[in-house]
Amino acid sequence: MERFWIVTNDGKDKDRSMTGRVIGLLEQRGKVCVLCHKDKQNNIIKDKIPENIDCAIVIGGDGSLIEVARVLQPGIPILGVNMGTLGYLTEVEVDDLEEAMEQIINEDYTTEERMMLQGTFENGNTSIALNDIVLTRKGHLRILHFNLYVNGELLNSYEADGMIISTPTGSTAYNLSAGGPIVEPTASSIVVTPICSHSLNTRSIVLSAEDEIIIEIGKRRHDQVEEVFIAFDGADTVEMKTGEKIAICKSEKKTTMMHLSRVSFMERLRRKMKGN
Repeated sequence: MERFWIVTNDGKDKDRSMTGRVIGLLEQRGKVCVLCHKDKQNNIIKDKIPENIDCAIVIGGDGSLIEVARVLQPGIPILGVNMGTLGYLTEVEVDDLEEAMEQIINEDYTTEERMMLQGTFENGNTSIALNDIVLTRKGHLRILHFNLYVNGELLNSYEADGMIISTPTGSTAYNLSAGGPIVEPTASSIVVTPICSHSLNTRSIVLSAEDEIIIEIGKRRHDQVEEVFIAFDGADTVEMKTGEKIAICKSEKKTTMMHLSRVSFMERLRRKMKGN
């Protein structure tokens, strides 16, 4: 690896000291570092993402890494330096930075692919997510009505505060907080978890990654229009209304994660959840 794209969460690394350390350690060994360009809203400028990079190093938390995963070209490995809290996705802790950069230079690492989801609206617009696609209510607190179809067949109708459609990677995010199951991140499956279901039917459902899910926004009482927000990894947000549908399936794009540690997912999970 010779060329590295460095993406910094300025809210986490305010003085860019950690960014400077990463760049210094790599450039001392003759590597090339290219800083990420962002707009005034602190969003990555997609048109300025360099094409000839070998690795993306993300300095921040899981949210920063997910943002990079959604815009990065497929096949380029991503390494996260954790300046957040739990950091299920970020691989490197601040105290281990020097050792981590040495491993990269010596090519002492492994990579693994993570599945992503694609959501397609009736107008043909699409978006992707590494963690989850979440449907929540817009405006006043009220129950939402969802009809859930799997491969064209009605599976269930829900009355809930929302719905989470999660990848295995995202199973430790909002899905976990909503009582959903933890799934091994390299697995190939889709997890459907209602948010605060207003019935006895509150269980999550684990589906095959090859299944196609269609969620239809159901009717409210007295034919009132239901308004729903759909968020992809908590970022891109689209509004939907009663009668409209979104189709969700496995995306052709995958995220490549770089691993330096030999610690298993189970061990990492135990450490992260200990005391929580």
